[in-house]
Amino acid sequence: MIERRSNQKFLCDRMLGKLATWLRISGYDTVYIGDLNLNNRNKEDTFILKSFRDRIVLTRDRELYRRCLGAGRDAVFVNSDIVLEQLKELEKRGVEFKIVMDRCSVCNGLLRKPTDEEIRKVLEREGISEDLKERYELWYCKRCEKLYWMGSHWRNMVKFLEKVKGNR
Repeated sequence: MIERRSNQKFLCDRMLGKLATWLRISGYDTVYIGDLNLNNRNKEDTFILKSFRDRIVLTRDRELYRRCLGAGRDAVFVNSDIVLEQLKELEKRGVEFKIVMDRCSVCNGLLRKPTDEEIRKVLEREGISEDLKERYELWYCKRCEKLYWMGSHWRNMVKFLEKVKGNR
């Protein structure tokens, strides 16, 4: 059982990129090994075993899972390669999935309310209509300069999470 704590942190191996995204959407501080450009598998495994020791390692690799446990790391072997099933597996272990909007799903940076200048720059760069800021509440990631809002993708995320909870 993984206890839900506001300070719970995860480290996902390369096979769990989509799971890392959903953990971030749900407000969990989540490092995804694929974001770190470590170049080869041996470097990745060594990094996972020795770094970020305050995080629970999530992996699809049985050998890495065994090595983590042997090194005294908290680790969970994720059975499924289907993201919906992965979320269900973790939910059974006490991980709560809901849309929180305090972490960037791309880079794990903290989200905040954007300034007018930040909004203008992103809308201009992405070719998005200026009326977006009038129609939606916005969140901004300073680290990767991504802007978030409750559009149709939001409704799709809510529907997906309903499937995780078995409501559809």
